[in-house]
Amino acid sequence: MRRLVGFVLAGAVLAPGLALAQVQPHRAEYALRLGMTPNAPRIGTAIHDLSLDCTGWHLKRDIKTEIALTASWKMSLASKLDRQEPKGGNAFRFSTIQVQNGSEREFKGRVQRQGGELKAEVIQPGAPPNQFVLPPPTLMPVAAIDHMIERLQANAANFPALMFDAEVMGDAFLIEVTEQPRDQLRAGRSVDKPATAPTGRSWPVFMTFTRGRQQDTRPLFSVGALVFDNGVLDRLTIETGLVTVTADLQSLEMRPVPNCPRS
Repeated sequence: MRRLVGFVLAGAVLAPGLALAQVQPHRAEYALRLGMTPNAPRIGTAIHDLSLDCTGWHLKRDIKTEIALTASWKMSLASKLDRQEPKGGNAFRFSTIQVQNGSEREFKGRVQRQGGELKAEVIQPGAPPNQFVLPPPTLMPVAAIDHMIERLQANAANFPALMFDAEVMGDAFLIEVTEQPRDQLRAGRSVDKPATAPTGRSWPVFMTFTRGRQQDTRPLFSVGALVFDNGVLDRLTIETGLVTVTADLQSLEMRPVPNCPRS
């Protein structure tokens, strides 16, 4: 169940995210519910705080959930992410703290493009550093989001992307993105007092996530969402095979892009 937090987070991997041309800095808050029914029980919140300065992007994400598995057994899960991505897409640093029923797990890492190779290092307390080389096409989160929005703008019906994930596996995901008919998008819930939707173009999408380095063809989980051209997502539905978690936008604060000198 510890991975449930990671699945929710990865549901936002292509969500309120990071792109060079399309995405704007913003703070978004989501209501998390267990199941797809209109009265599905609320199990927590997710806050996604994305900022931009002249050195690059900075993301802080805070997710808190409590799931009642039975009348007497509850599972509390929380995750805090802090990551930095300099401009250029050739480096990435992150730290993550995940807590399950009071048991804390912390890990951090970095990715750096060196000499034509994309090298990753993930560190957990009490264990030697895990160092490995990612496939050459692997994108950092900035480039991955940029790739997705550009392909949707070009009316691509479906397309793949390899992206490094800092929250679920600390490795590469192969993400298959398919644009869906709008009538297949899950309806929003009025009970959650939804935020005013962003202006601009949007696309309903369905995404499957598989391991990027192991050539595993069986998806670990899937995500449905409404993607806006400024990088904001709404009406996420995360299917893990064990549970279905939904995330609906509750509040949204768009922020200006800094005026940085050209290099």
